[in-house]
Amino acid sequence: MRKPVLSAAALVIVLAATTACGSGSDQKNDQPKNATTATAGVPTEPTAKELTAGDAFKALSDKVASAKLSGVVTEDNDPNHLLGRPHQYTSKVTFTDARIKVDDVADAEPGSVGLGGAIEVFTTTADAQARADYIQNVTKGMPVLAEYDFVSGTALIRVSHYLTPTQAADYKTAAATLG
Repeated sequence: MRKPVLSAAALVIVLAATTACGSGSDQKNDQPKNATTATAGVPTEPTAKELTAGDAFKALSDKVASAKLSGVVTEDNDPNHLLGRPHQYTSKVTFTDARIKVDDVADAEPGSVGLGGAIEVFTTTADAQARADYIQNVTKGMPVLAEYDFVSGTALIRVSHYLTPTQAADYKTAAATLG
């Protein structure tokens, strides 16, 4: 039995048909950057801006006046070496809280959660919750490392245990407005 063979003319037609679908102008790049796109005739809005740790801190510090930004974590200065890694935070900032006496803090190095706290933002809420659970499990038996952790959407707000429960509740209330 002979195998069917495409003739040269048939091959040219098949190739022309498949490449024609990709020729012409790139409509995606011809549209203005803020234009809405349509799928099956249904208009869609542009993707919302993703939350960053800086954005979260701005919102949080508007509600907790004693919080002051103390650092922005980058790939080069991340003490945990987690920034941008799979299932880890995509941005992080640290902050101080004026209600904490620096002399009382065991680890008073710049960026220490003990001086106020940190905000870590993740791609998913599940990743933020997994990080909070991990921190709570690791610090469970070590009071000097204890902290308050509040997950709001994709943000994890880590707050110093040197704050009283009432003071830490200010951060919990502020965190609830992020998610």
